[in-house]
Amino acid sequence: MKKLKIGAAGLGRAFALTAPAFRDPRVELVAAADPRAEARRRFEADFQGKAHATVEALCADPGVEVVYVATPHELHAAHACLALSSGKHVLVEKPMALTLEDCRAMIDAARQAGRHLIVGHSHSFDAPVVHTRGLVQQGTFGPVRMITALNFTDFVYRPRRPEELSAAVQNQSAHHVDIARLLAGGRVRSVRAFTGSWDSARPTQGAYSCLLGFDNGVAASLVYSGYAHFDSDEFTGWMGELGQKKDPEKPIAPRVFTDEAASKNARNYGGAEFRPAQPVGHEHFGVFIVSCEKADLRPLPDGVMIYAGGERRLDPLPPPRLPRVAVIDELHAALVESRAPLHDGEWGMATLRVCLAILESARQGKEILL
Repeated sequence: MKKLKIGAAGLGRAFALTAPAFRDPRVELVAAADPRAEARRRFEADFQGKAHATVEALCADPGVEVVYVATPHELHAAHACLALSSGKHVLVEKPMALTLEDCRAMIDAARQAGRHLIVGHSHSFDAPVVHTRGLVQQGTFGPVRMITALNFTDFVYRPRRPEELSAAVQNQSAHHVDIARLLAGGRVRSVRAFTGSWDSARPTQGAYSCLLGFDNGVAASLVYSGYAHFDSDEFTGWMGELGQKKDPEKPIAPRVFTDEAASKNARNYGGAEFRPAQPVGHEHFGVFIVSCEKADLRPLPDGVMIYAGGERRLDPLPPPRLPRVAVIDELHAALVESRAPLHDGEWGMATLRVCLAILESARQGKEILL
């Protein structure tokens, strides 16, 4: 079996969450790049790979076939284009980039290099979401008519870089929009949205409420708050976003940091406070209810709940073999089996277009037609 040789650009939180998937036997994590020496040391100990101090050195590494771009959002385009021009395939974290121009540059670079560009991880890869899509495609419950989704988290009060905090809507709505697009099965044609910036000490749009209209008639309502009051994991049996059990009595995130950069580094991969996730169920992004003509479907961390004919039943799913392994499924299928990936560059750009329209609709106070 051919093993794909992967190099990770960036050893921060995104890498830490996706790293378990790189234990899959179809891939081998052979190299990484990060400016933090403690992260490079941890990587060498965990994966016995080669650690570089710069992304440029990683992209020049002849032993790397695929570069996993998990650097800060504002650097995705530059690092993806560098990797592609170096002859590497690219798996880039969501959001794909922060501007449509950067997305187009990445897509063009992939085309010119004759290499694959895949965007992930987003929660549209989650097995319960994919299973829900399969139930819809079977046709038993009729077509999708409406999607209702909400997620309340502590996103705003986790340790953040200023650039990361300023892109909160793009960061979180990329998940919401990706899932809605996958389940609706059409193209978003209109966006009407409101955003909230409710804490002057945390200058960001930390909440949004939006209505998406699709060209096939589906309407999707998406509500998000990162202000650490209500926790919508209460609706998923206190199973967290990463598939981990949560203690509902645990205090919420602190709202004041004495040294935010140091706190973030300490919790990142290689830091003194870094702790790998301990998933027992599938990842999720809050509550999703998919209303079909003949049933409502609700993906959960352990399966899909089906409400139909006055009855409710769980269509169960086994626990994940590895967290986020669906990303490896899509990557391996594209590079080894020559199957076109779903989450390609065009997909990632379409999602970002909707995320940016959420911000623009709120700013202008009107519906945005795409």
